[in-house]
Amino acid sequence: MNQNNASHPRRLALIASRGTLDWAYPPFILASAAAAMDWQVAVFFTFYGLPLLKKDLSAAVTPAGNPAMPMRLPFGPEGLQKIDWSANLPNLILNNVPGIDSMATSLMKKKFKQKGVASLDELREACVDLEVRMIGCQMTMDVFGFSKDEFIDECEIGGAATFLEFAADADVSLFV
Repeated sequence: MNQNNASHPRRLALIASRGTLDWAYPPFILASAAAAMDWQVAVFFTFYGLPLLKKDLSAAVTPAGNPAMPMRLPFGPEGLQKIDWSANLPNLILNNVPGIDSMATSLMKKKFKQKGVASLDELREACVDLEVRMIGCQMTMDVFGFSKDEFIDECEIGGAATFLEFAADADVSLFV
């Protein structure tokens, strides 16, 4: 394990394997925070996390994909707005409500903006500015048919060994 001194800055190694809006925030928040603290940071984007490196960042959220996600109505009587609809409606019903995913995505983005939380685009740009290594998984690219030109210029493409070389000396390693 690295010691925090001038010759060996702390290192954070993250694996981002999910690309929904709610799962996209943790790797970008942790990476940008650590890099702002002068840590060396690398994030390995694999499987469904790989699209977070695409030029067009369009992550969405679905209440069916995360049954713990609180769903509140943005309209109607105050009493109805306070009901946690996700806890009171089975996934079978939520899965069949037209537009539920786009509504949930819109509500989450609106709430984050109201609370002063940076957007995913802003967080990813902060990671770029802070020189976070963003490694796109070559195997995932091959499996899902992605090409390098679909991704932001600042990402590097590599396999598990590329990431493990960095992670081997990490002080903190997280799978998020």
